[in-house]
Amino acid sequence: MEPAGSANPQRVTWELSPRLPDRCIVTSGSGSCANWYARDLKIKRGMMRSLSGGLASMGAAVPYALAGDGAMQMNNMAALITLMKYYREWPNRTCVIRVFNNEDLNQVTWEQRVMEGDPKFEASRDIPNAPYYKFAELIGMKGIYCDDPERLGAAWDEALAADRPVLLDVKTDPEVPPLPPHLTFDQMAALTKTLVKGDLARAASSRTRRGSC
Repeated sequence: MEPAGSANPQRVTWELSPRLPDRCIVTSGSGSCANWYARDLKIKRGMMRSLSGGLASMGAAVPYALAGDGAMQMNNMAALITLMKYYREWPNRTCVIRVFNNEDLNQVTWEQRVMEGDPKFEASRDIPNAPYYKFAELIGMKGIYCDDPERLGAAWDEALAADRPVLLDVKTDPEVPPLPPHLTFDQMAALTKTLVKGDLARAASSRTRRGSC
């Protein structure tokens, strides 16, 4: 529930947990979205969940139902066309594709910071801010855009109540670290090197002003 520059990605998943239908299937591709999927979803008996075991196996997110924006631009936007070709044959047409729209190859950015002490290399990590929800509407899906953390619950309710597949495009803060609760000494040293090089300084300063550092 901590405030962030836009929506806190952990809250996106946290808001979904109590709204999960019985016997649903919840899946995730790789990337920082997998951290929030693993930490913030509560799975009840009768549900099924799946997570890619391959390192950085981007591109499987739409078939798995959840997408980060890097994977979305890799090939999943094309996969949505196939999804819309067949959805009318499904007995249950509830299908929500969620995009963590943070304009960053976020998992790689944070791995480099914590493992190597390197600042974000923007030339290879920045992702164009595409309106995924508008693309979804063009091919017949219901598109929902949310950049307000207080509207996340209502956005999930709207998506889960739709009569056709939905793409939920959520603007999330890339500076919420997908780190384990406890860092090793080497990880802390590498992260400190990143800070010394100037990376994260602006984000840290902004968070301090908001009182959520």
